[in-house]
Amino acid sequence: METFFDTFWFTYLVLPLLIFTARVFDVSIGTLRIIFISKGKKSIAPILGFFEVFIWIIAMGEIMKNLNNWSCYIGYAAGFATGNYIGMLIEEKLAIGVHIIRVITERDTTPLLKELHQHGYGATLVDAKGTYSKVSLVYVIIKRKELLKVENIIQSNNPNAFYTIEDIKQVKSGIFPATMMKRSRLTSSLTRLRKGK
Repeated sequence: METFFDTFWFTYLVLPLLIFTARVFDVSIGTLRIIFISKGKKSIAPILGFFEVFIWIIAMGEIMKNLNNWSCYIGYAAGFATGNYIGMLIEEKLAIGVHIIRVITERDTTPLLKELHQHGYGATLVDAKGTYSKVSLVYVIIKRKELLKVENIIQSNNPNAFYTIEDIKQVKSGIFPATMMKRSRLTSSLTRLRKGK
């Protein structure tokens, strides 16, 4: 007696879709694992690696059982391509990591530094010499999810500013908006305690 697993629909539609889905999951996880490794997240990467390989073995097992089924190969390849794309989208949404922004400008940097400090960002100013004149270098280290906000600050103060953005693997201490808020709370608490005395 023929079961559903022996039918044309399962062999050429359901099975390739299952392989496609498995590949989307395992490649998405693999993409995230590589990104976490590059960011130095040692505890998360091995866990992701386990699930990545586990799902991959299941998908490969089905491929090996159905070597004559061309639709399984298409599902496998399409799942791989889609998994890469989805993995990158997930990573963008998570916005993990830290960036360094280097702003090089000939203009007065006082308004830019003031606005960055007002928003809680630490900024370092260095005087330098460009090709034709003296320039100022402003270094800002930010969390990746804050990139658009800082870019808007730079653009509003100097629309023609030249700046570069780079990934940083690790940062030890520094001034970030959250740190500034904690410091201001601590300062206000100490002030209240002193007044109470």
